Amino acid sequence: MPLDLPRAGESTDAALLDAYSEAVTTAVAQVAPAVAHVRVERAKASRFGREGSGSGFIITPDGYLVTNSHVAGSASAIEVTLPDGRTASATIVGDDPHSDLALLKVAAGDLAWCRFGDSARVKVGQIAIAIGSPYGFQHTVTAGIVSALGRSMRAQTGRLLDNVLQTDAALNPGNSGGPLIDTHGRVIGVNTAVILPAQGICFAIGASTAERVAIALIRDGRVRRAYLGVGGQTLALPRRIVRHFGLAHESGVRIESIEPGSPAASADLKSGDVIIALDDQPVTSIDDLQRLLVGEAIGRQTDIAIVRRDRVLKLPLTPRDSDPHRR
Repeated sequence: MPLDLPRAGESTDAALLDAYSEAVTTAVAQVAPAVAHVRVERAKASRFGREGSGSGFIITPDGYLVTNSHVAGSASAIEVTLPDGRTASATIVGDDPHSDLALLKVAAGDLAWCRFGDSARVKVGQIAIAIGSPYGFQHTVTAGIVSALGRSMRAQTGRLLDNVLQTDAALNPGNSGGPLIDTHGRVIGVNTAVILPAQGICFAIGASTAERVAIALIRDGRVRRAYLGVGGQTLALPRRIVRHFGLAHESGVRIESIEPGSPAASADLKSGDVIIALDDQPVTSIDDLQRLLVGEAIGRQTDIAIVRRDRVLKLPLTPRDSDPHRR
C-alpha cells in the first residue's frame, strides 16, 4: 500500500496558516472585551431613522467610548451593551460630524479598554482585523489586509476626510464605529464605510485622526476649527494669469460670498477674489482650504494670497474659532 506522504511545502503552508490564525485570535482576545454594541434613539427621525445601532470601543478605564458620528450623533438616548452582557446608559461627550466621529461616556465600572496605535506607521499589505458588536455581546470578526493608505472620502457634512485607510476586511452590518486593529491588538482605525457596489472595499478613519479628535472632544466637547467667513468654489485660473505671475498651480477658490463681521470681511476680501494661498501654503481647491483651517490657525495672523482681476495681493488675516454648529 503506498504511503500518503505530505507534498513538498505542505508542512510549511500549515505552519504559516497556524501562525496567521494565532496572530488574529490573540489580537481579537485582547481587544474584543473593549468593543461594545451601541443602540441609539433620536427625538427626530434622521436619514438613519429614529432608532439605530452600531459598534464602539472603550479607550479609557473610566468609560470613554469612540464610535461614528453617523451612529450616535443627535441621539436623545443611548444604551451600550458590553461584552459581558451588562447594559448601561451612555451620554454624548462630543460629536464631530466633519470627521464622522463621536465620543460617549459609558455609565459603568470595571471596563476593559484598548489603546490607539500610530496609523502613520501602518503599511500596505499588513494584516488588518475589523471587530464589531452588531448584536450586543456577540462579536463579529473579519480579517484581511490594509489595501491602501492616504485615501480621501466625504463626511456626511461634505468635508473631506484625509488619510483614510482602505482595507478588504469586510464590514458587516452594525460594525460601523468598531475598531480596525493590527496583530498586536493596537487600534489603527475606526471602521466607518463600505462601498456597496464594490467587493472588499472598506474604509477606516486613521487612528491618529481618531485619537486627536477624541482628545479634543474630552477637553473641549468639540473639535476647534478656524473660520474665515467665506463661501466659495474651486475655479480654474486663466492661463495668462498663471503664466504672468508664475503661479505653481492652475486653480484656486473663488469667493462667492462673505459673511458680515467675519475675518474675511475685516481683511477686505471681496466677492470674485480667488484665493491661491494661505500662510504660504497653496490653495488649489475648497478641500485645500479646509485642510489649512485647523485649530492651530485660530487667532494667529497670517497672509492670504488672492488674485483680484489682474493683480496678485497678499492681505493680513486672522482666522477665528468657528461656531461649533456651523456647517
